[in-house]
Amino acid sequence: MSTERRIVLFDLFGVIACHQRPGALERMATLCGAPADAFADAYWVSRPPYDAAQQTAAAYWTTVLRQLSRPVDTETIEELRRADIDSWSRVDDSVVAYVQSLQDRAEVALLSNIPSDHADAFLAAQPWLRHLDHVAFSGKIEAAKPDPGAFYHCVAALRAAPADFLFIDDREENVHAAQAIGMNAHVFIELRQLTAAIDTWLPARAA
Repeated sequence: MSTERRIVLFDLFGVIACHQRPGALERMATLCGAPADAFADAYWVSRPPYDAAQQTAAAYWTTVLRQLSRPVDTETIEELRRADIDSWSRVDDSVVAYVQSLQDRAEVALLSNIPSDHADAFLAAQPWLRHLDHVAFSGKIEAAKPDPGAFYHCVAALRAAPADFLFIDDREENVHAAQAIGMNAHVFIELRQLTAAIDTWLPARAA
């Protein structure tokens, strides 16, 4: 299906932002006195409801601590929450610059799986995000990829059709979910490959 609109919809972590800091989970495990492997398991298995705003930060960390049979107290929860936010705070400056440069050629939006409190901190640290055409954080829209609802939120918010989008994500399951609703999509590996894919998808520059 042809379309006159061009909306490049970016994932955040693994594309624009870096993955979690190396050693972060081990440091959080030490904060609550839990074995590192058991902590990592509890951290990830409990994450989806937190990402999708079905749990508050306090409820998420209470669940993690109880799974580890560790004491639950507000001080520990806050230490873990802050350490967790910091662990996801890095960006790839070269990709940030590229995303910003695209706004001269296309509409640019963001769809990220990120808890609400993380989203607030990330947006405060990266105010350039406010200049994108739309920013959708799972913890704010109450839907997380690969749930089709997350993609349909962006379609509705931008008053567009799925075929208007090129979705960029480093996870194949999310790319396949976007394609399933009719979006164009690309698995991110590295910036040079991405720029070639976007150049192919966007209309040629005027001479």
